[in-house]
Amino acid sequence: MPANESTLRTTPLRDRHVAAGAKLVPFAGWEMPLQYSGIGSEHLAVRQRAGVFDVSHMGQLEVVGARAEALVERLVTARITGLEVGAARYGVVCREDGGCLDDVIAYRLATDRFLVVTNAANHERDRAWFERHAGEFGCAIGDRRDDFAMLAVQGPAARALVASLVEAEGASADPSPAAADPGSAAAEPPSPPSTDPVSLLPPRMRCRTLRVAGVTALACGTGYTGEDGLELLVAPGAAAALWDALVAAGAQPCGLGARDTLRIEACLPLYGNELREERTPLEAGLDFCVAFGSGFIGEEALRERGAPSELLVPLVADRRTIPRAGCVVRCADSGEAVGEVTSGTFSPLLRRGIALAYVPRTCAVPGTTVDVEIRGRVHTATVARKPLHRTAGPVASSDDDGRAG
Repeated sequence: MPANESTLRTTPLRDRHVAAGAKLVPFAGWEMPLQYSGIGSEHLAVRQRAGVFDVSHMGQLEVVGARAEALVERLVTARITGLEVGAARYGVVCREDGGCLDDVIAYRLATDRFLVVTNAANHERDRAWFERHAGEFGCAIGDRRDDFAMLAVQGPAARALVASLVEAEGASADPSPAAADPGSAAAEPPSPPSTDPVSLLPPRMRCRTLRVAGVTALACGTGYTGEDGLELLVAPGAAAALWDALVAAGAQPCGLGARDTLRIEACLPLYGNELREERTPLEAGLDFCVAFGSGFIGEEALRERGAPSELLVPLVADRRTIPRAGCVVRCADSGEAVGEVTSGTFSPLLRRGIALAYVPRTCAVPGTTVDVEIRGRVHTATVARKPLHRTAGPVASSDDDGRAG
């Protein structure tokens, strides 16, 4: 049944969002904050300092069993075999023909246990897919979506900010959800050898259990903005206290709008826009997370397809006009329609319209000029290198709402 206002799920932080004046919108079956102070200012807060996002709509699946490693390797394109306890790997869940079912991050919590973070819109389908294949590996699939709230702290100051709230006596190398559950016996882990809060934070693509502002959290060195930072999984009842502490420490509340502009600048594909069943991870430029030889579902089909004829590329408009999803991309020389924009926005950092688009391989070379049809008019854009946010450019004023053009 399609979600409407009466069926939308809410996160434990809804009251905080309302109190902060957030604009709430439906998203993937959830009522989520779109923005607070403005998309532009929230975007720049993450690029320049630190922002905090409520990403509690994300799903979590727990894979348990002696052959959990083999099952996750079968279901995710990334190399999972040999992944250390406490390490994480980004990958794509493919169907048999190589089409994308979801993109996920798999955390190894123990030799026989993984936590797989899914996209909200795909969570139920992912659970069914994992359960369908779990039997042959003798594994159990646990749906942990209701057991965690999830906060993402992102930006160049994010680590220092979180470190200022870390309690050394509550840290643990045990990264398990049980350790992050305040009601579990594992909630009182042993003290670590170091008392330096920064050194206790997990590095990129690692996780560990920490006490942050009095809350036990599974801290993960991951995020979706192109910036360094942490994602904190906590018991839903502890989310508000952690949110308050992070905001009081200087993290600016940020909504879905800024998350989208940040990830487009970082050239990170979004399921439903760049990733979908009709596209493969190779077309989306995710070669780095496709481990040929690992035996993942869809590997044989990807081999048979060979090099993709179309690739996902970033575009930078010559002006402030914004290419939007669905805009037609044309060859600048012939005027022939060659592609389609999948996501577009105004970059508060570059002060230009930016986009992601699938184009023929021959047009995917950085520096190539293309035309984009925007509201019936043709505008010039240039194929750029990834990611866009490292490109030097003028910084906008903090009150820019990102909707110029």
